[in-house]
Amino acid sequence: MTEQYKANFEKGLDYQDYVIDQLLRYHGWPLIAYTSKSWQLKGETSSGVEIKYDQGCIKTGNHYIEVAEKANSENAKYVPSGIYRTDNSFLYLIGTYDAAYLFSKPQLQRVYESRNSWQRLGIRETEIPTSKGFLFPIESAAKNGYMLHKFEFYPTAGSNKYPTDAVLPWDAKD
Repeated sequence: MTEQYKANFEKGLDYQDYVIDQLLRYHGWPLIAYTSKSWQLKGETSSGVEIKYDQGCIKTGNHYIEVAEKANSENAKYVPSGIYRTDNSFLYLIGTYDAAYLFSKPQLQRVYESRNSWQRLGIRETEIPTSKGFLFPIESAAKNGYMLHKFEFYPTAGSNKYPTDAVLPWDAKD
């Protein structure tokens, strides 16, 4: 496992905790995260929600939907992950510290397998040394009914995700 993979994995766990807190606090949706390696084999959450941090979507306007990964680029083969991970997940929640977008995992699999619709939807396949997937334009996903819901997030008091001089919703002057 490379240092880059470990760092990204840790960022993903931090984001997962943030999302779980935000969904409960502001949206009334309680999720229980599985954090140990043995429980993670069952899924990321008890509710069947896969949570992915997608920092790149801010710059590109695309969600990176992962289909396979390798812990190390030197490994010969990719293993199914993301929307093809075999666990209890049937929902795929992907986003940033500002918002997350909910998708049906089986529907994303159908999109990936139906390459004849890619041009119309603006989808492009992409691969890096440790991951394979596709770029799905956020606007296209919403406009064409693939996005189930958008959750807006709010910084939590004491969060290190926002600069200390940020105006938080509870600090705003009317």
